[in-house]
Amino acid sequence: MSQVNLGNDQDFFYLRHPGKAGRPFLVFLHEGLGSVAQWRDFPEQLCRRTGCPGLVYDRIGHGLSSPLSRPRTLHYLHGHALSELPRVLAKLIPDHPYLLIGHSDGGSIALIAGSERPPLLKAIIGMAAHVFVEPCSLEGIEQARADYAEGKLRAALMRYHGEKTDRLFAAWADTWTSPWFRFWNIEYLLPAIETPVLVLQGREDQYGTMAQVDAIVRRSAGPATPLLLEDCGHAPHLECPDLCLDLMTCFINRHART
Repeated sequence: MSQVNLGNDQDFFYLRHPGKAGRPFLVFLHEGLGSVAQWRDFPEQLCRRTGCPGLVYDRIGHGLSSPLSRPRTLHYLHGHALSELPRVLAKLIPDHPYLLIGHSDGGSIALIAGSERPPLLKAIIGMAAHVFVEPCSLEGIEQARADYAEGKLRAALMRYHGEKTDRLFAAWADTWTSPWFRFWNIEYLLPAIETPVLVLQGREDQYGTMAQVDAIVRRSAGPATPLLLEDCGHAPHLECPDLCLDLMTCFINRHART
């Protein structure tokens, strides 16, 4: 794992996985309470299967990167997608084709980034991505808040985020459950996405319904393929890793050549 400073006293921690020459990078974007470490070995396995090099990094406020320095706004995911991500790519893999693989918040970030139609972006894989706020999302967050207050979830997250844990959890939970955030919606961006999109979601996802998948598939301008996984919740890559590796490998190999 390495560290890079992108200005404004912001240090980003990242991990690279090797790949074959001429293959696009797989750029992994973690969930709202996630980090490099919480992907476990999934990125490494996917890179090995596809022959693609990989880049996994902690967003600001997460893992081993710098802590959050200001309150989140309605557009915090836009900031990650349109400011933070491009700076990371320009610094670490300049002028290199890539695919975005995002989970939950990371999936939303990938879609927002894709709507800018960056010329080096080959395709997007979104797992449990959100494009609007649903009642079940808020119910899931309130349950997480109760679990955090009991201490078990807090202890689990502290293994990855250390002293940043309380601030990160509050930023995530308080933002999503704020009255002003219930109007957050990025469906208007989807018609600008022309790259292929693979939309993965578990049928038992406690944070989102099939309405999220339907919106992405229906409104995206490019080909968008929905894949709904049975007996799977919010983290397909951890709950159904072998199936996800197979599905993603097929998708990546198809679009890495174009």
